[in-house]
Formats: sequence, structure tokens, C-alpha cells
Amino acid sequence: MNLQVETIGDVTFVLLPGRNLDASNTAKFKAEVAPLIKTHKAMVFDLADVEFMDSSGLGALLSCLRQVTAAGGDMKLCNMGKTVRVLCEVVRMHRVFDILDSREAAIAAFAA
Repeated sequence: MNLQVETIGDVTFVLLPGRNLDASNTAKFKAEVAPLIKTHKAMVFDLADVEFMDSSGLGALLSCLRQVTAAGGDMKLCNMGKTVRVLCEVVRMHRVFDILDSREAAIAAFAA
């Protein structure tokens, strides 16, 4: 999957490459993100390139959220496209995740 990782201040951004986060790639996603969760406490998953997500993708993000919060950190999502945002709203995930419009908004949310 080759996640792109960038740290700005104390916030680590993980850009999910590819158009899909689904059953075909969630195992690889979770394997690549696991070491990051152990070392970064303020994480943001940038979903700008993701056009489709299924229940496996949502489950993978929930798993990451549980791991980050169990380690005393916090996780947010940003740059979510309309299709993925609608999915999150339909299944009420917008009540579980902090979903922000931009990286700047995510940094501000951690600073608050």
C-alpha cells in the first residue's frame, strides 16, 4: 500500500494511497499502520485520494482508532470525499470519528 507519512509539529498525517480502502487491501493497511500507532500519539488519516470504502475499510479505521486511544493518543480523519463522507454519515461513523475538512483544521483541532 505504501502509506505516505508526514509529521507537522506533533501531528502525524498518513495519506492513504489509492482509490479504495476495502477488503482487498485492509490487511496490508493495518500491517503498515501498526508501527506508526505505537510511536505517534496524534494521528490524522488523510483520505483525499480514497473514492470508495466498504465495511472492511471502516472496520480498519475503527481498529486504528481503538489502538490509538488505547495507547493514550487521538486520531482524526480529514479531506474525506463526498462519497466516503456520505457512507460515514449513513452508518453513523461521523459520531465516532472527528472528521475535518483539511489538514489545517486537523492541526487546529489537536491544538484546541
